[in-house]
Amino acid sequence: MEQEIEIEEIQAQTETQDKAETQDEILLAALKLFAEKGFFNTSLTEIAEASGVKNTSAVYHHFKNKQAIATQLYANILDSLNISIDDIRRKNQKTAEQLRGIVDLLFKLTDDAPDVMRFLLILKLDEFLPEEKPMLESPAYVKIQKIIQSGIKAGEIRNIDPWLAHAYFFGIINNTLRMVLTGTLDKNADAYQAQVWIAAWNVIAKK
Repeated sequence: MEQEIEIEEIQAQTETQDKAETQDEILLAALKLFAEKGFFNTSLTEIAEASGVKNTSAVYHHFKNKQAIATQLYANILDSLNISIDDIRRKNQKTAEQLRGIVDLLFKLTDDAPDVMRFLLILKLDEFLPEEKPMLESPAYVKIQKIIQSGIKAGEIRNIDPWLAHAYFFGIINNTLRMVLTGTLDKNADAYQAQVWIAAWNVIAKK
């Protein structure tokens, strides 16, 4: 009897693991297709084929529809960013160091995981995820805003509206990364990182 229960538990664990792995494959395939073709130009059939599942019915077994896939991708990416920003804040004390850590992360992602950054910076998320909170209201970006506010209080950042400081700083960062992702700039993001950091920081730093 105990052996039968153990076998059933092992089977249940295996099924759960297989389901999670299949969901991950679907999400990865969808991310690549969304980044390359856009959300509206990607079909569930293409996602099914790219992820290696049998057909669209198999996709529906894991996700309600294409928008549900995009919603899960958005949540996963922002959760990962949130965790990374927490780690950066723990390791660095000064505002400049924390912002530099975040910039390093974004440039590294652009080179190592360009589909993730295309999803965030190139796709118009509000067009297909209208019910989701904007990125600026996500926990990750709220923490970035707190870093900027702390920098203003500490005298590292000049005394301007925190949202203006955010716009000035990340305007330079994000526009550079968009140009890398779209091929307007022909080198890897890493090649521009040092000079872009100096330009962005000098815009907001208290002289």
